[in-house]
Amino acid sequence: MARFWGLVLLAALLSLRVSDPPVVEMLRAQSFDFYQRVKPREFTPLPVTIVDIDERSLETLGQWPWPRTRMAELVDRLRQMQVPAVAFDILFAEEDRLSPALVAQDNPNLSTELKQALAQLPSNDSVFAQKISQFRVILGQSSVRSVADNRDEKREMRDAPHAFLGPDPKPLMFNLPDIIQNRPEFEAVATGRGVFTVVPDVDGVFRRIPIVMMVQDKVRLGLAPELLRIATGGRATAIRSDAAGITRVDLARGVQIATDNTGRVWPYFTHSKRERFVSVADIMERKVPPQRLAGHLVLVGTSAVGLEDYRATPMNTLMAGVEIHAQVLENILSKSMLVRPNYAIALELGVILALGLFVVMLVPHLGALWSIIYALVLLTGYLFASWYAFSNHRLLLDPVFPVASTMVLFVVMATTNYLREERQRRETRAAFGQYVSPALVDQLADDPAKLELGGETRDLSVLFSDVRGFTAISESFKDNPQGLTELMNRFLTTMSNAILDKGGTIDKFMGDAVMAFWNAPLEVEDHELASCRSALAMIERVDALNDAVAEEAKATLAENPDRKLTIHRIDIGIGINSGACVVGNMGSENRFDYTALGDTVNVASRLEGQSKPYGVKIVLGSSTAKAVENEMATLEIDQIRVKGKDEPERIFGLFGDKEKLEQTDFIAARALNRTMLSAYRTQDWSSAFEALEMLRELDDRVKLGLSDYLFIYETRIAEFRANPPGRHWDGVYTATSK
Repeated sequence: MARFWGLVLLAALLSLRVSDPPVVEMLRAQSFDFYQRVKPREFTPLPVTIVDIDERSLETLGQWPWPRTRMAELVDRLRQMQVPAVAFDILFAEEDRLSPALVAQDNPNLSTELKQALAQLPSNDSVFAQKISQFRVILGQSSVRSVADNRDEKREMRDAPHAFLGPDPKPLMFNLPDIIQNRPEFEAVATGRGVFTVVPDVDGVFRRIPIVMMVQDKVRLGLAPELLRIATGGRATAIRSDAAGITRVDLARGVQIATDNTGRVWPYFTHSKRERFVSVADIMERKVPPQRLAGHLVLVGTSAVGLEDYRATPMNTLMAGVEIHAQVLENILSKSMLVRPNYAIALELGVILALGLFVVMLVPHLGALWSIIYALVLLTGYLFASWYAFSNHRLLLDPVFPVASTMVLFVVMATTNYLREERQRRETRAAFGQYVSPALVDQLADDPAKLELGGETRDLSVLFSDVRGFTAISESFKDNPQGLTELMNRFLTTMSNAILDKGGTIDKFMGDAVMAFWNAPLEVEDHELASCRSALAMIERVDALNDAVAEEAKATLAENPDRKLTIHRIDIGIGINSGACVVGNMGSENRFDYTALGDTVNVASRLEGQSKPYGVKIVLGSSTAKAVENEMATLEIDQIRVKGKDEPERIFGLFGDKEKLEQTDFIAARALNRTMLSAYRTQDWSSAFEALEMLRELDDRVKLGLSDYLFIYETRIAEFRANPPGRHWDGVYTATSK
């Protein structure tokens, strides 16, 4: 009977591999990533260069987007430097609003003569188009984000010159629903057009790149192969296929690219290298010798952090999107592409069948010890063969599923229901132990049915926190991503402990931001108070973390005086709001999270955003503030309409616990603040300003940190004195940012 069920399980495992669901695909792909991290491709200089719109270029030449005349000048400079061809990993889909005629149109106060003079000048787009027509320029095109964005009326698009050699592979080819092209005047004069869209795998990692694809029933090339095709004479592409799909793409004489059956390739990555990059600023300032780029295939793209063109790669680091295209070119030129042949799945299924039959048929007769020995020998042998194929021949053979399926068969036939239940408890604890309180983990482990979809309405206190100036912090670690990871792990651990210690539930981490709530799934008495105490603890512990990081940096500098270290203190803003929410397991039947939804949550998120302009670290909604007014030191700071809501909300700053609340200076500050707000809302500007000045003098002594808050009201009072709001003014400020 055991053998029968073992064969049934083996058949199920084979069917699972054939259907290849996302989780199987992801595990296989991540094992290939591991191979690349263990043995990355060695970087050797090749005639491929990225002309980089980097941070220094933005500082030197101005914020993005630049006028098209500057892009025209860049194309001209590259042509003069004897670049064979240049491809743009940038989309020029919109009209340049910095063109002279449009500038005149957008500035009605200009004189008629000046407007007419500007209208006579050529548009920036026409200047750029002229430069494109004078050189081998490949324009990048992008797919729409989703099928929902697919346009009913599409612009005409031509096939890339190609020929199919073999069975028609179109039904299997990588297919994009629609495409965003550049402005027609650019498309008309460009030498080539390549799609720079790179779609991540199911786990968000960009590891497979389409060489050829279908868009609107037309064949298109990716940006990198189109650049190489144009640079080598612009011949038609030969797409070879067999019954399983595409096998190879021939771009030019001697340039043959093995692909998977959909027309995608697996680039063999190196780590990110600065040697690939040349700053646009250096080219425009003529700091780059012409021989540096002569004969090089050039990709124009960006590595500037603010332009957000970074992608997760198999190297476990983020990489500028344009560098991924550059690595594809390097792989093609050096013939170092990883190969996942069409026969790979048949080979892997054969291995699964052979190992599975060994387990099912022989394990019952061999005994436990010899079964383990034989299984380990066979599995180790296959793993070595998979690694050898990668290391010596760049072949990708799945090391995970054949081994995993064999082990599953072995365990299922030898284990008991008790062990399976214990494993389930351990998995539940591992999955949820970092995010919710230990009491909830125990409940989930005892009753997994609580992980079913559903929700209930309950009063919660919801907290959002975010790091101020995180972009500057991450930029200082751009050469040390591991250092940023370590710092953020320490920071998020600090935040998590402060929340869990007060009975909170961590809903999610969003980069450097945290969302948490109280009073679910377990009831928390005085949850408003618990959330405020947690917020104060978060501020206190972040300060302690900053001090610890600073001391560590001093010690590092003492040991290495020549080392340069940039130390950023982490500063957070927190918003808390209380009220009715829907809380429970939300998502699909296969993937869901325990989370909270509702207006209370949205307002809490907006309150966190208001902590920055008012200079108050912790901002409370009115319901939270009312619940803790006798236990926490709070000051009303405004009555606002947060972005996205019409109903005004009184917001409060949290400055300390009950000890702070009972201090004489704070009592005086609260009284002065009430006086100022009352006078302000009744349009008694003189009294409001007098109370404001007294509050500022008091703040200078007691250091509540009200300078930004008082400056806001000082500015408003001055404006309203000059331009009174009228008798129907309700005193409410409408926030224009989140």
